[in-house]
Amino acid sequence: MRKTLVNEEDSQKSDDLRSFLKILEAKKELLKITNKVDPKFEIAAITSKCSNSHAVLFEKVQGSRMRVVSNMLTKRSSFSLAVGAENETKIHSCISSALNYTFKSKKNNVNAPFKENFSKHLGDLPIVTHFEKDAGAYITSSVVLAKDRERGNQNASTHRLLLLDDNHLVIRMVEGRHLHRCFLLAKENGEDLRVSIVVGVHPVISIAAAYQAPYGADELSIANALLQGNLGLTKSTYSRLLIPSSSEIVLEGRILIDRTEEEWMVEALRTYDIKRRQPVFELDRINFRTDAILHDILPGYHEHQLLMGLPVEAKIFEGVKNVVPNTVAVHLTEGGCTWLQSVIQIQKKLEGEPKNAILAAFSSHPSLKMAIVVDADIDPRNPHAVEYAICTRCQADKGFITINNAKGSSLDPSSDQLNLLTTKVGIDATATLLKPKERFELAKIPGENKIKLPT
Repeated sequence: MRKTLVNEEDSQKSDDLRSFLKILEAKKELLKITNKVDPKFEIAAITSKCSNSHAVLFEKVQGSRMRVVSNMLTKRSSFSLAVGAENETKIHSCISSALNYTFKSKKNNVNAPFKENFSKHLGDLPIVTHFEKDAGAYITSSVVLAKDRERGNQNASTHRLLLLDDNHLVIRMVEGRHLHRCFLLAKENGEDLRVSIVVGVHPVISIAAAYQAPYGADELSIANALLQGNLGLTKSTYSRLLIPSSSEIVLEGRILIDRTEEEWMVEALRTYDIKRRQPVFELDRINFRTDAILHDILPGYHEHQLLMGLPVEAKIFEGVKNVVPNTVAVHLTEGGCTWLQSVIQIQKKLEGEPKNAILAAFSSHPSLKMAIVVDADIDPRNPHAVEYAICTRCQADKGFITINNAKGSSLDPSSDQLNLLTTKVGIDATATLLKPKERFELAKIPGENKIKLPT
C-alpha cells in the first residue's frame, strides 16, 4: 500500500479501493493488523469487534500472500465519503442523480493493474470462514458481471460465493433477479453463463451493484456517474465483458447449467439462511494486483446491512416521492436490519397520503415488511420519536394496514421462506388533519438552544 495520502476531493478522481482506504486512514478510521491472522473465524471475530467503528486491514493472512479488508462501509458517514455526498442527508440524492447522468468511461486499458498476476487456484485467495455453522468459507463482496443476451448490455450484482474446492464455488442467485434471469436465458440456449467476478473494488461499484436498478440498466454506468466519469474499464478476453480496471481480484469462468450444490450461511438478519441447492461456478482463471486486497463483508453486521439497505433506501425514497411529492425522507431502521422496516417522513397535506406512501414503499421494495409514516416534525432516525408518534398520533383501527400473503423477504425466519409469503404492516402515525394542529404540537422552551451550562 503506498504511503502518500490523498484528500477527499481527490477521492472522486480515483476509481480504486486503495484510494478510499487512504482517505479512511487520513481520518484515522483504518485499523491495520500486522500480526498474521487465521481466515477461519479470527478475521470475522476481529471485524465484529470493530463493527461501526473502524475499517480493518489485515496485512498478513495465513495461507495467502494477499491481504483482507473489512468494515469499509459500516457508517453512513463512510457512504457519504464514497459517493461524494456533502453529508449523510445527501446520500439519496447522489445515488438517484447518478441514474440520470451518463459519463463516458475510460475503456480498454490494456495495462489494467489486475493483469499483473495470474493463478488457476482458488486456494491462493484468503477466503474467510465467518460463523460456526456456515456451509464453509465464503467470498461475500463479489460483484458478478454478466451479459444480458435479451437486451445486449451488461449486468452487475453482488452474490455470495461458497468455496467448494480449488476450482469451484457455489453462487447464491435470488430467483427473479437480473443475474438469475441472465442465467436462465443462457440455460434455455443450452449454454453455461460466462461471467467475470470482481472482488476488491471502489465502494461505489458495490453500492451501484446493490441498487437493484431496473432490468436492462448498466450498474457500472451508475458507478461511473458517482465517480464523475473516472471509472476505468477493460474488456475481458475471456467473457468479453467490461471490467473495472482497478479491481484487486478478477475471477473468470462459467456458471454451470447442469450442476448445483447445497449452500447456506448467515444473512443480513444475523440468522442462518435456509439450505438451498444453487448453481456452481467453475473457475477458468484468476487475475490479481500485486499485494492484492480481498474485501470481506461480515454477514449480518453493519457493513452488510448498510450495503444492502442504503442503495435500496434511495430507491424507496424515489418510489414514494413519485406518489407523494411532499415526501421528506425515508429511513430503513437498524432494528429492521436496514432491510425489513422503513420510516417515511412526509409533509402531510391530505388525509390519504400516508396510506399511499405505505403502498408505494411496499411496491418499491418487495422485501419490506413494515412501513411507518410520520410527520415532518418527527425524526425518522430516532426510534423514540417514531414510537412517540405511533402512540400519540395513531389509532390502530384507522392507522394500521395489514396485507396478508404478500411477497416478502426469504430472510425473515418468521415468514413462509420457501414460498416467499409474509404479512406486511403499514402504520399511519401522522397527526389527523381533522383536529386542530395545536393538539399535536410539541412544546418548546424559548431560548433553550442558546443556553450553555456552566462547566
